Amino acid sequence: MKFRDIELRMAPVQIGVLLFFAIFLILAFLMSGSSTILVFGIPMILGLAGIPIVLRHMSQSQYESLIPTYEREAQKVRIKAINMNMLGKPVRVEGVVERVSFGFLDRPQFLVADRSGEISVKMFTAPHEKIRKDDVVDVLGTVMKRYLLVGEDPVINCVSIRKVSGGKPDKKT
Repeated sequence: MKFRDIELRMAPVQIGVLLFFAIFLILAFLMSGSSTILVFGIPMILGLAGIPIVLRHMSQSQYESLIPTYEREAQKVRIKAINMNMLGKPVRVEGVVERVSFGFLDRPQFLVADRSGEISVKMFTAPHEKIRKDDVVDVLGTVMKRYLLVGEDPVINCVSIRKVSGGKPDKKT
C-alpha cells in the first residue's frame, strides 16, 4: 500500500514478531475462554502492526525532504578520495553494489565499489526501490565515521540510493 509515494509495509522481522504475538493471543484466548483477553489483545496487535508502518512513513518522508538539499550540495567523488577529513560533508558516489546486508531489518547496508575502491553505505530506512548485488547505483549521503568497535574507516550515511540506467561500470580491479 502506498501513501504519498511512500510504500507502507513492514520488515520481515516485524511481521514475524506480529505473527508470534497474534498466535500467542489466540492460544491464550482458547485456553482461558475469556473475552477480556481479546478486548485488550486485539488493540495491542493492531498497535504492533501500526507503529512500524507509521515510523517507516515518518523516516522515509524525512529522508525524501533531504534529497533536494543533498542533490544541490553533494560533490561527486571517487570512493578512493573519501577520507576522514570529509566527515559531515555531503557526497555523491556512483558504483556497483558488491554486497547487501541487513535488508530484512529495513536498515540495509551496501558495499559499493567503483574502479578506485569500495565503501560501506548505511541506510537507516528502506530504499524506495529494491537494490541487489551487481546493481549500478547513485548514492547521495554524508561521510561519517564507522562505529567504534568496527574500525576507523569512513562510511556513507545514505540519504538516497537509486539504480542508474545504462551499463555497468567496471568493478574494482
